[in-house]
Amino acid sequence: MQLPLENMDMYLSLFGMNDRNVTTLEQELDVTISLRGQDLIIKGEEENRQLASRATEKLMQLVRRGEVIDPGRIRYIVALLKDGKAETVDEILEDVVAVTHRGRRIRAKTIGQREYVDKARKNTLTIAVGPAGTGKTYLAMALAVVALKNKEVERIVLTRPAVEAGERLGFLPGDMTQKVDPYLRPLFDALYEIMGVESYQRLTERGTLEIAPLAFMRGRTLNDAFIILDEAQNTTPEQMKMFLTRLGEGSRCIVTGDISQIDLPKGHTSGLIQALDVLKDVKGIGIQYLNDRDVVRHELVQRIVRAYDEFENRKNISVPDKAD
Repeated sequence: MQLPLENMDMYLSLFGMNDRNVTTLEQELDVTISLRGQDLIIKGEEENRQLASRATEKLMQLVRRGEVIDPGRIRYIVALLKDGKAETVDEILEDVVAVTHRGRRIRAKTIGQREYVDKARKNTLTIAVGPAGTGKTYLAMALAVVALKNKEVERIVLTRPAVEAGERLGFLPGDMTQKVDPYLRPLFDALYEIMGVESYQRLTERGTLEIAPLAFMRGRTLNDAFIILDEAQNTTPEQMKMFLTRLGEGSRCIVTGDISQIDLPKGHTSGLIQALDVLKDVKGIGIQYLNDRDVVRHELVQRIVRAYDEFENRKNISVPDKAD
């Protein structure tokens, strides 16, 4: 099978340094791919050749849109095509969540992320649960910035537990800003990338953008705001209920967390885990579970997450419940 390339730049972008991406495609589909002039020559079983050709065409669409191709992205697209979900690949490619201040388009990169974005657009409250690297917080930030630009809300409020085991800020050195800065830094970094430092500073000075530890939410009612609670696995049930009842008229909320990384003292229940049970059937609330297939960081992160999940499953099977 022969597949023409537009130019050699496309080949370099598509298959990466030392052809590491083409090697991944060959291994995933049991084909061999070589370059002849400006044509890709694909050899193997007919079905595999067809899949390789379709996967390559989808990857070229990504390259044209400025996306970076890596082995993880290739494996994911191949998996979708094998499952007969080619149309899902197109939907993911076409939907732009937001555009950064530098003009880079932010898109959902997996089915799980696409479902997460859809639920966040349709529901007043969305809870996203998944491991590190699944884009939970970043996509929430992007959606919040879009809602502000479209005047759907008047401000953005970002919060997270400032100290994992109870927010004991008094033990930390410095003034309040210095105390909470290390805990809120991931939120700052995401906002800088999406909206730029100048826009961030301008919105902060106006009070349009607020970033504060969870303890500062008590006693408030947040109207016409897009509210994001990050690292929610480290809230207590009382803190979670307090936060969720801050929601006012015209507001939307996204709660994100990773229940595999709970830092509360042993024996304490996570407010996020309780909320997932309490709110699962409440109208207007969307719940999205992300997994290792939704990890969009380095492919090694995906393998690490999977290895830890397998380890936890083995441990749960081998150790009987003491209550039995």
